[in-house]
Amino acid sequence: MDSTSSSLLKRLRQPHAEEAWGRFVRLYTPLLFHWARNAGLRRQDAADLVQDVLTLLVRKMPQFHYDRRKSFRAWLRTVALNKWREQRRRRPPAAADGDETLGEVAAPDEMGAFEETEYRNHLVRRALHALRGEFPERTWEAFRRYAVDGEDAAAVAASLGLHVGSVYAAKSRVLARLRGELEGLLD
Repeated sequence: MDSTSSSLLKRLRQPHAEEAWGRFVRLYTPLLFHWARNAGLRRQDAADLVQDVLTLLVRKMPQFHYDRRKSFRAWLRTVALNKWREQRRRRPPAAADGDETLGEVAAPDEMGAFEETEYRNHLVRRALHALRGEFPERTWEAFRRYAVDGEDAAAVAASLGLHVGSVYAAKSRVLARLRGELEGLLD
């Protein structure tokens, strides 16, 4: 199962898709960086690899056709592995020591160190962070305290000067917007 949004991938194929690319970069840069760092690359080398992968994707995505039966993340991991190999061929052999494990991390048949649950939690956290500015502070606080922290709705309402129904409505509005933001990503 892959949880990459097919609609996001389609939008990346369009010219001038800055918003879609912004979303893609926010969602996938940490994953790419995690794979590279977990493989033992130094921070700067990992950042260079991520930059190289994203640069390649900008060129390749307009021709990319997503097959929902296959895993986009496995394909992305393969792209990262190939970029890593390309970087290694350009460097002197002594500079490549310690980088041998990326091939294992990038194996297309397994998620490796970045488990599915961690990936999903990462997406939700990133999306919530991106959505926070779309809601009034009291709405966000009511949502956070009730839906995330698990506080009693009546207690949240009393402390924020809201009706209990407003706390429920805040949860509903934020979750509806979150579902829209993550549409197709958690399927």
